[in-house]
Order: sequence, then C-alpha cells, then structure tokens
Amino acid sequence: MFKKYFHILTLQKHNTLIISDNRNSSLAKKISIDLDVPYKNAELRVFADGESKIRLDNVAKKNCIIIHSTYPPTDQHLMQLFMIIYKCKEDGASDICVVNPYLAYTRQDKVFVDGEIVTINLIGRILASLGATKLITIDSHSPGSLNYSFETVDLSAIPSLASYVKKNITLNNPIVISPDEGGIERAKKFAGVIDIDMLSLIKTRDRFTGDVSISLSEQQPLENRDALIVDDMISTGNSIIKATEILKKNNIGNIYVVSTHALLLDDAKEKLLKAGIKEIISTNSIPNEFAKVDLSSIISHYFSDH
Repeated sequence: MFKKYFHILTLQKHNTLIISDNRNSSLAKKISIDLDVPYKNAELRVFADGESKIRLDNVAKKNCIIIHSTYPPTDQHLMQLFMIIYKCKEDGASDICVVNPYLAYTRQDKVFVDGEIVTINLIGRILASLGATKLITIDSHSPGSLNYSFETVDLSAIPSLASYVKKNITLNNPIVISPDEGGIERAKKFAGVIDIDMLSLIKTRDRFTGDVSISLSEQQPLENRDALIVDDMISTGNSIIKATEILKKNNIGNIYVVSTHALLLDDAKEKLLKAGIKEIISTNSIPNEFAKVDLSSIISHYFSDH
C-alpha cells in the first residue's frame, strides 16, 4: 500500500500535493519546500455557531498528503480534518495520506471504567470510511492502539528534542526523568542521545476522580543534579507539577520539561513556571512559544526515505 510515495522525489512529484488549512500552513509549507512538492491550501471558515466549512480545489488523481494536527479545540479540528479527507476522496484522489502530528484521543485507548468506549478505535474507523490510506503521527501517546485497517506510522521527535537540549542547554550532572512507567522507553531513548542516566517515577491515577499520585521508583542520588522531565505531552501540567514536588524534596537542581506536544491547557504554563520549572521545550506540533524543534524535517525525511 502507498507505494507511490516511495518515488515522491522522482516521478511522482508532479502528481503529489501537500494540503493543509491556514492553521497548519506553516508546517505544511516547510514540508512542501523540503520535498519540492506543490502546496495547496484548504480554505477554512468557522461560523459564529462553531460550524466549519472548507473549500479545496479539485485534487482528482493526485496523491494527497494532508498536514493537520488535532489539538484543542479537538473535536472541531477533527471535523475539519474529516471534511478535507472527504473532499479529496470525493474528487477521486489516488491516495490520501494524513499526517497528524498531534493525534487527539490517543489516551482513550482502552476501557478504563465499565461503559466507556475505546475512542481512538472510533477515530480509525471514521478515517478509513472517509478514504484515508495512511496515517502518520508523531510520538503518539499509545502507538500500539493505532491498529487500523490502513497503514499507520508513528515517528518520533525525541532524538531531535534530545539533540536540541544537548546543543543549547548547559546542564549540571543531568538525569532524565520519566514521569511514569509508561514513558520509560521514551525517556531511555532521550537519555541515550545525551548519554546520561534515567530514572522513572511511579504514577497512579484514580480513573473516577482523575486524581494523580507520584512516587520515586528507586532511590538515586539527585542532590544538585539538573533534571529533564521527558514526556509525550503536557496537558494540564498537574502530573509534571507533582513530579517536580517529589524531585524538589530530593534537593534536585534545575528542572526542565521536554515534551513533543505542549498542549498547556488553561493556566498550565503559569502553574509550571510557578512550580519552579526553569524551561519548557517542545515541538511545533502545537504552535506556541516553547516550540524549539521543527517537525518538518522529521516528516520530510520520512517521505524521502520511503
């Protein structure tokens, strides 16, 4: 499936389009330039009642690469993505590849409480029914749950984030911290690039109240060591703040937070800085002031290599 993209830099350039709405155009245009593939804008309008409307020129027989992140307002951005895919399929596009740097609902990857649904499975069914032939994500919270009827690929920005830290931040005897056991492999990958130690915390969450408790998984000397808390996303920041409290009790040095997806909902930024976080480092999967790593090269390299 999707063999046409293997030759994107040769015979298929003339038949391939990079598509996005205005919100995702900065990242999409960089990828378009990197691959020397035409960019096409999906004109987006949002009405006063919250409904969206898109307009896209005919893409019949084209290989369409849609760049579209689904950060909050999540449901609105998902609906806009569905509209763009639907239009491509309706026009008779040859292939429809969705590049979704931040894929919503990946934390709803299992039934935690009786009566719930696995929402990420629903997303896959909708994408398949609309005509998507491939989905590319970046550091999905649960890549193993993307078991769809079409091809899925989860790329990682962790090596690029680690390289940024290594080149730009002077650290004192640093240690990488995974805020929970689920992120151990991610933290190990990050620590491997910089060649430093890694420690995992233990996080438990009450599935009814949402309350989180965090503790150390093992005792390590942390006094005056700079900490790099590495996670796939920062949402409300509450888990990071609890991790910070534990680290401070152990006389840690400076604390940095490194995350692929900085959602920073509500007043998360202010709470994190008030809690003593020295710096937040993220990617442009979600545009904000902390986006230090550009994902365009990661995505472009994938298409170049495949």
